[in-house]
Amino acid sequence: MASHSKKAIETNAHLVLINESGLFLNPLVRRAWALKGRTPLLDADGGHRKKVSVIGGISVSPNSRRLGFYFATEPDGFYTAAKVVEYLRDLLRHLRGPVIVVWDRGPNHRGEVIREFLRKNKRLRLEMLSPWAPDLNPAEAVWSWLKYGQLANFAPHDLEQLDDQIVDRLIELKFSPKLLILLR
Repeated sequence: MASHSKKAIETNAHLVLINESGLFLNPLVRRAWALKGRTPLLDADGGHRKKVSVIGGISVSPNSRRLGFYFATEPDGFYTAAKVVEYLRDLLRHLRGPVIVVWDRGPNHRGEVIREFLRKNKRLRLEMLSPWAPDLNPAEAVWSWLKYGQLANFAPHDLEQLDDQIVDRLIELKFSPKLLILLR
């Protein structure tokens, strides 16, 4: 991570640490309180694997070192290389100047679609996390906060309700820089 930070400082670039995750329609069951002898029940259909895929990046601005958070959701889908390019395009619309993206070595981070996008966007540079330490990406902490904290035991009725809750929580995070600092 230090080498990526050094490169960002040397080139006066935004540093963005990106990761993806998925949240299933079935609730992630965590500890629940109930009266002794009364098992708590979560009203959820346990038979399907529908999910909302999420991509997010924690950004560090080059001068003020201010943190930001940019995200997108894909209900009942997943992030292909083409979808990742859409996310990167939106990211570049929000950030001025050079941008260094740091991410894992996932298959959706490679391929001709990604290479073509890089050829057209010279201010974007991609860096890979070390293969032995992908968990060092601070964006992983966002997913942990979301899944095991904010949406634990949440049993949505459908994908739209799950997506709405994810978006609401991530907007809250986006506009709470102090919370982003705590998650790092």
